Amino acid sequence: MTADEVFTVLDVGGTTLRIGAYDPGTDVLSRVRRVPVDGLHRDPGAPVPVLQRRVVEQIVCEVAAYTGGRPPRALGVAFAGPITAAGLVRAAPTVWGRRGDPLPLGELLTERTGAPAVVVNDLTAAAWRYAATEPGDFCLLTISSGIGNKVFRGGEVLVDADGHGGELGHWVCDLSADAPLCDCGGRGHLGAIASGRGVLAAARRAAHAAPAAFRGSRLASLCDSRADGIDNRAVAAAVRAGDPFATEVLRGTLTPLAQAITSVFTSVGVCRYILMGGFALAVGEPYRRLLVAELVRLGCFGLEPEQIDALVSLGVADDDHGLIGVGRLLAARTPLASARGAS
Repeated sequence: MTADEVFTVLDVGGTTLRIGAYDPGTDVLSRVRRVPVDGLHRDPGAPVPVLQRRVVEQIVCEVAAYTGGRPPRALGVAFAGPITAAGLVRAAPTVWGRRGDPLPLGELLTERTGAPAVVVNDLTAAAWRYAATEPGDFCLLTISSGIGNKVFRGGEVLVDADGHGGELGHWVCDLSADAPLCDCGGRGHLGAIASGRGVLAAARRAAHAAPAAFRGSRLASLCDSRADGIDNRAVAAAVRAGDPFATEVLRGTLTPLAQAITSVFTSVGVCRYILMGGFALAVGEPYRRLLVAELVRLGCFGLEPEQIDALVSLGVADDDHGLIGVGRLLAARTPLASARGAS
């Protein structure tokens, strides 16, 4: 496999930038490198235009370092935010916070790297990974720094040319005046409540509100009994260990997520929901079981409990979803790659 035969693929999320090489002939991803994103996560006080410039510069520098300064054969970027068909990033709450001006990321990267760049939403890219193995329509849900979803139906991801669709994380599910604040600046959004960051905030609030219960929990033992020392890794480990305190915190965040899923189910009729994202997969099967239990409690019209259980599955336990997906999407859009892969 030479540099001329592979695509350079990136997945830019709210916390981590991943870059790798995807061979369209063998469907193999290799040489994955991970670095922190130079965005909101590292500098939450910086203005949106500053963070936008930093992220673009970081992508350009990472691509140059990865390819030894040579223009890639093609560049595919899975990016966390709504994106138009032309590669215009309309918003990126987990990457640079409040909306700011739309960023023509596809155009900028094509100019700066010398390679044709395709930029798509990270969940759109990930859906292309699962489209190769799912026998029918499905909804992909990510629970990580934020929450997103994409419905894959009839061989396509259901979004319009302006990037609308698949943003359940910004559904307003809490109308109270003191509802949690979303990274985008809105209040009461699903992502502010049920994402990894939302669960972390809920765990810290619960620890401050019920200090005795917290001190007796498995979660406390994982963070030196300090509420402010709780992190997502500790929450996930405590839930996996069956800790009642951490489990109840997580359960409390899952009601609006279950409501969102039932809304998609009853309105569109998709009967497969695949969970991915760093937080959901870190918790693993206990997360799936808790979500299913909440779906059963709420009810999915026309389904029995065992059918509801079959609705939800965990995705592959890695963080390569966007990289593999955008590689497959590039291959589908590149005639020479498609022909080579079929030979």
